Amino acid sequence: MRSILLNSLIIGIILGQVYSNQRPNIIFILADDMGFGDVSALNAKSQIQTPNLDRLSREGMTFTDAHSPSAVCTPTRYGVMTGRYCWRSKLKSGVLNGYGTPLIEAGRITVGSFLTDSGYATACVGKWHLGLGFVRKENSNNKQDFDYSKQLTDGAHTRGFGFSFIIPASLDFPPYVYIKNGSVTAVPDRTQPGVSFPGFLRKGPIGADFFMENALDHLVDQAVVFLRSRKGGDGKPFFLYLPLTSPHKPVLPHPRFRGSTKLGVYGDFIFQTDAMVGKVLSALDEGDLSKNTLILFTSDNGSFMYNRPGAPDHLDDSTVQAYRPENHTSNGILRGTKADVWEAGHRVPFFARWPKKIKAGSKCSQTITHTDLFATCAEIAGAELPEKGAEDSFSWVPLFEGKPDQFERAPVINHSANGTFAIRDGEWKLVLGNGSGGRERPRGKPFGKPYQLYDLKNDPGEKKNLAAKYPEIVSRMTKRCEAIRVGGRSR
Repeated sequence: MRSILLNSLIIGIILGQVYSNQRPNIIFILADDMGFGDVSALNAKSQIQTPNLDRLSREGMTFTDAHSPSAVCTPTRYGVMTGRYCWRSKLKSGVLNGYGTPLIEAGRITVGSFLTDSGYATACVGKWHLGLGFVRKENSNNKQDFDYSKQLTDGAHTRGFGFSFIIPASLDFPPYVYIKNGSVTAVPDRTQPGVSFPGFLRKGPIGADFFMENALDHLVDQAVVFLRSRKGGDGKPFFLYLPLTSPHKPVLPHPRFRGSTKLGVYGDFIFQTDAMVGKVLSALDEGDLSKNTLILFTSDNGSFMYNRPGAPDHLDDSTVQAYRPENHTSNGILRGTKADVWEAGHRVPFFARWPKKIKAGSKCSQTITHTDLFATCAEIAGAELPEKGAEDSFSWVPLFEGKPDQFERAPVINHSANGTFAIRDGEWKLVLGNGSGGRERPRGKPFGKPYQLYDLKNDPGEKKNLAAKYPEIVSRMTKRCEAIRVGGRSR
């Protein structure tokens, strides 16, 4: 009897050690155009409640100085997938459309392919926006005359993801189709007319199974199906990349969410976006997956809503793409809006929950950016980073463990819609241009003078340009930015 008990104890210890050493699952949720002030955990004055994101903040770590590498969609997604700044690619400004040719270079390692090779089950569900390989119809001179019945030659299914269910680009870009593992699920059978803000849409073909107000739900439901399939599955850890379509335009909350806030359809859409995060959290809890899953939530750039004191706003007229600050500040106290090199363009919500590593309710003030996902996944997977890849990626694991002194990364580089650069070094931020580089005036030009230097510790709203006062700091940071730009890598 003693020997049986002893053997059982030994087996239990061994199993416990195996379990404790299991590599965690990883989920990366990327909202589309969610501002720093759109989350109630980050904005005490917000009239929009985000209970599920607040839960992530409460149960995990809140990053207060997290940045998308770009202030617009496509380049940030390139950085997420490759661990490399997009301005090193052929795309130097702007974004792709729904018909764009593939941006990720042939043969380049992605976080999806890397984790697949490291033994992870991988899935991509949501907005791709990195270009796709639609097959053009034979004998057609129309560049957008595609044979939607044929398998795509490029997309998430060729970039390392074992399962994928995606849309081509932002929800306002045609073609409006779902693509499952490289095949369009339903050939377009009608034309979506153009629509103005807030339900902004461009004219184009739409699939027989595609209905705008259902798109966000449908995509998240596909992610939930994947998560449920992992319960008691093949024993592999999994990586789920979930780029949401919201709250990017078209601002089309599902009818069940309309009226859920007092801030119009934009507020309702934020509330629905939060509810989609709740679906994911519930699926993890139901599948007993939460305790060994690192879940990350952030946004690809700041909100597109303007801050317009004293002017008519979205509550006065739903076609106005702005709020007065007494009603809501989508980007908090930050200057600018989406597309700008100013902070509102790229300082974004960021939460990380990992029960085995991250202290609940903790905060981190280190400057980070989304290109760091690749190196983080590599460390978690116990695999070495490729020499030719992830050139601008640094692991967040020391930060998760509450060891900021062990986190060493090169200065973060940010990039605006028109290609204006900014570099961060501690509290200092240098904008290598003479405007926003995006939508707010003055827009300025890349490398236009005078440059802008801000002390973000004391002036997070970027109200006072100190470049003339500290020319030596401008010179030093200009040289550092140039070294990173021409050096081909910052890691």
